[in-house]
Amino acid sequence: MAPKFGTSGLRGLVAELTPELISDHVSAFVSACPTGTGLFVGEDLRPSSQRIAAVVIAAARDAGLNVTYCGALPTPALAQIAMSAGAAAVMVTGSHIPADRNGLKFYLPSGEISKADEAAILANLGHAPETATRGTLRYYAEAGADYISRYRQAFGGAALAGLRLGLYEHSSVARDLLHHILLSLGAEVVRLARSDVFIPVDTEAVDPTTREQLAEWCATYRLDAVLSTDGDADRPMLTDATGQVIAGDVLGVLTSMALGAKVICTPVSSNSMVDMVHDFTAVTRTKIGSPFVIAAMEEALTQEPGAKVVGFEANGGFLLGFAAEGPAGALPALMTRDAVLPIVAPLSLARAKGQGLAELVATLPARATASDRLTETPTEASAAFLAHLSKDASVRAEFLAPFGQEQTLDRMDGLRMTLADGNVLHLRPSGNAPEFRIYTEAETLDAAAILLEQAMNTIRIKLRGF
Repeated sequence: MAPKFGTSGLRGLVAELTPELISDHVSAFVSACPTGTGLFVGEDLRPSSQRIAAVVIAAARDAGLNVTYCGALPTPALAQIAMSAGAAAVMVTGSHIPADRNGLKFYLPSGEISKADEAAILANLGHAPETATRGTLRYYAEAGADYISRYRQAFGGAALAGLRLGLYEHSSVARDLLHHILLSLGAEVVRLARSDVFIPVDTEAVDPTTREQLAEWCATYRLDAVLSTDGDADRPMLTDATGQVIAGDVLGVLTSMALGAKVICTPVSSNSMVDMVHDFTAVTRTKIGSPFVIAAMEEALTQEPGAKVVGFEANGGFLLGFAAEGPAGALPALMTRDAVLPIVAPLSLARAKGQGLAELVATLPARATASDRLTETPTEASAAFLAHLSKDASVRAEFLAPFGQEQTLDRMDGLRMTLADGNVLHLRPSGNAPEFRIYTEAETLDAAAILLEQAMNTIRIKLRGF
């Protein structure tokens, strides 16, 4: 696919992310957006990231910016240190997509770029800023330590005491930092499946083989949970003691409750249980993607400064919009997707209540979600298929015949069809990869999984005609 902006920054095939294209986008970013005290640069562990980071650094210095290189670290850790320094940032990451693809995620000194900022960057392509002075370069190795301190300060040294946790390391850029964080909170950690080859773990669509492995680890090592992240650690994965993956939007609800949040901003794809939790005073639904969630959070804070507002996505990425208090101390706001908070907060909450994660989840309203994606699906085919379904109710009725009767339709982001029995089938193209996303919701996890499997099989066949 040709490099383009999606829901998480610029993405494209590595072969097409040429030095010229990367430099052009960095120069356009510098021209179009505020950069504050300079630029912080980080990268994930895919093979191409270090090379791309070097191009980003050179382009930023040529534009006159002083650059701080942080090396390999989680996206939220880079965002935290850059914002605390009043600086912009660029993270080189393709997140959960395969290693033959990569991308750039841009941050202002105030946080993630908006859709308006994205448009301004695109409008400035081909117009390199003129500068007489080349920027400086320094290496800062303490960004990871600052990130560890964030969680130790808020949760304390005994928050996870007595828990035996499996850390599925694979090629997550957070694998070593997560180990340190868990140990600093009192947990016993079993390190699992570290890989020198990049593995594109999608925490929103965990494949059956991985699910079997998670359950096997829990049984073999007598674990209370297994945890992990995607490649750049802005999306969490957490299981209960049986190895059952807890959906990201359920982790979002639990984390919101643990922090005392009142105003929730979350995409239309998130589990509707959030609307049933009495702890929350307002729930705003958005299109899918952190820029839309952040815009809703900022609007909520404009209307009510000081509101206890948070955001989360179905992938589990959690955005903290207020200065919260953890069990042991302050937890500053961090309005970018984070994977560590929605891992640590539910584990800490369950321990404090004397429950396992499965027991804690069982206290929530009985709504379950499942999701997966059809990979290598051209965006044009996805768009044509959804346009076909959108034409009229009779077309959708024919498609939905194996699943149920349409009751309501939401076109905010793709097609979200609520059926007469209360089940939900939500279809949309990925915003940053040639993939077709399918989300389901039902009263039980088994029912959601069955609906997902049926929908995947049906849509796989239907897409061949587009």
